[in-house]
Amino acid sequence: MKFGKTVCVLNVGGTRYAFSRDVIRDFPLSRVSRLHGCASESEVLEVCDDYDRETNEFFFDRHAGAFGFIMLYARRGKLRCAPHMCELSFYHEMLYWGLETPHLEPCCQRRLDDRMTDTYTHFPADGEGEPPRRGGQPAPQGRRARWLETVRRTFEEPTSSVAAQVLASVSMLFVVVSMVMLCASTVPDWRTEEGKAMGENRVMEAVCIGWFTAECVVRFAVSPAKWEFLRRPLNAIDLLAVVPYYVSVAATMLTGEDSQLQRAGVTLRVLRIMRIFWLIKLARHFLGLQTLGLTLRRCYREMVMLLVFICVAMAIFSALAQLLEHGLDRRNPDYASIPAAAWWVIISMTTVGYGDMCPVTVPGRMLGGVCVVSGIVLLALPITFIYHSFVQCYNELKYRSTRYGRSLSAEFLN
Repeated sequence: MKFGKTVCVLNVGGTRYAFSRDVIRDFPLSRVSRLHGCASESEVLEVCDDYDRETNEFFFDRHAGAFGFIMLYARRGKLRCAPHMCELSFYHEMLYWGLETPHLEPCCQRRLDDRMTDTYTHFPADGEGEPPRRGGQPAPQGRRARWLETVRRTFEEPTSSVAAQVLASVSMLFVVVSMVMLCASTVPDWRTEEGKAMGENRVMEAVCIGWFTAECVVRFAVSPAKWEFLRRPLNAIDLLAVVPYYVSVAATMLTGEDSQLQRAGVTLRVLRIMRIFWLIKLARHFLGLQTLGLTLRRCYREMVMLLVFICVAMAIFSALAQLLEHGLDRRNPDYASIPAAAWWVIISMTTVGYGDMCPVTVPGRMLGGVCVVSGIVLLALPITFIYHSFVQCYNELKYRSTRYGRSLSAEFLN
């Protein structure tokens, strides 16, 4: 902050809070911390509603009671919904100050989830409460900056404009074509005519790779934060899907098309099959895939807990199964070792039941029944929480897409 006094006063709905510049810089609310990077009053007015230079007071026309509970989060690290206030209204205040639903305590998350599920309301897209830009950056200034921002939104936000929708449709078409070509190349009848179709296949593959490469280059060029762009998971997946083609072309140029490396190289085959990751690019355009990714990200603790449950149960049941089926009088060759018995346990607990191996002794069959019932119970324990989180993520993404007229879920996934 290159102007004003040492002490800054925040006036939120008539309630004043005084902070030093250092506190403002490291404030846990992104809208407040953006004030420290403002170099002029015009930039300040893009963050707050009004500013008094004489008293260095920043005015925010927001709900004072809701901000009081948000200040409790800034001080103690716990955020709860304000009592006697609509959960959706408090959620709007959270978005305005730069908070998300994961910052809420679990009980308040469930309240917000229930309210979103029971009452889905379409709010006017007035721009109020829009989350701040990544990294606390102000709105782009200048003709070139605005043009770069428009190009970035066209490539990153498929619902931001008609051009973005057309571009997203073309990208999806190339993904579908590349997947069809990849699947067709493994069909036996296709391989028998490989000599005839190889030229067309390579042309289509080169066209698809060229499109994806150009898309990645443009998105990287217009990105305001290059290092952050490279760190995003979706961009890393795009890179992993494109690189194998160029590795294959380089190997062909260096070793020859008919070389042993090209005909039987395991590394190149693995790299070639990695094109299947292009399907993840569809997550940029489908709300369902975005919801799934966001749910997995927010419920990773529950997923880890589920895996721990299964691993512990698998270790216990596999040891008992090996003992009852092979370690005592009866010698069942399918249970000759604990790892072999672990395969039977995992397909039994997940109720798949291939039937490739099964217990033959009475104690072993009793153990199998307990194993199946235990698997059902263990799998059902975290399902309720994951389901509520999925519904909450879906309503949140749907609400944001409706309110702002553009998809913001890519930022959540990244």
